[in-house]
Amino acid sequence: MNILEYDEVVKSYDNGVRALDLLSMSVPEASIFGFIGLNGAGKTTAIRIIAGLLQKDSGSVKLFGKKIEDQEDSYKTQIGFVLDEPHYFEWMSAQEWLHFAGAMYGLSRDETKSRSDELLYFFDLSGKRNDPIKTLSTGMKKKISLAAAVIHNPRLIILDEPLEGIDTLAASSIKESLSLMASRGTTILITSHVLDTVERFCSQIAIIHRGKNILQCATEEIRSRAKGAMRDSAYSSLEELFVDLVSDKAKKKHLSWL
Repeated sequence: MNILEYDEVVKSYDNGVRALDLLSMSVPEASIFGFIGLNGAGKTTAIRIIAGLLQKDSGSVKLFGKKIEDQEDSYKTQIGFVLDEPHYFEWMSAQEWLHFAGAMYGLSRDETKSRSDELLYFFDLSGKRNDPIKTLSTGMKKKISLAAAVIHNPRLIILDEPLEGIDTLAASSIKESLSLMASRGTTILITSHVLDTVERFCSQIAIIHRGKNILQCATEEIRSRAKGAMRDSAYSSLEELFVDLVSDKAKKKHLSWL
């Protein structure tokens, strides 16, 4: 079953830029799905439509089996978001922020406290529960963002560059946590520029370029499918495939002094 489906979605901005150009993509339930593309490829626009921050021009977006426009806004309570640059009340402590998130999602006080305690322990942050968020490291802030995004037990988690700017140990901890969530039925959609991480971590990958989904398949199939579909040569990594698909390097001349 697909938890999220885009069907020929078009979105243009007032300046004439067509951010999504007949985008079609499906995200299977309980998968860790890598959504990759260059800056300006359309990733953020696609996500903002799900969040209800933008309206598509045409096409169809289904979430949990129903078109978004046919659902009440309550569908958003089944989604958790972690932005590339999360925003907090940084004077709050880690624990206070999770209590605030629980209240925003309509959890009872007792349920919020219980889940906050569990999440702080789960993300190795129990010792930082009373520290102001502004004093925490980048990795700890990412963990707090993820904890706040899952406190209401969403069916879909959308992570925008979740491992950007954090150390290897924190990244490993977050990936381990996400894998456990996926094994228990949560769907995780990750946008990232760190292609090696996506290739190793995600079960499926879609490459978006100029508003179109130009390739989607299971991670273990991506090289063999690309080889058969495009040319008689193999790729040793997702990065090589990605560069070949989206770059204009063949059109560029070498620098005159090289």
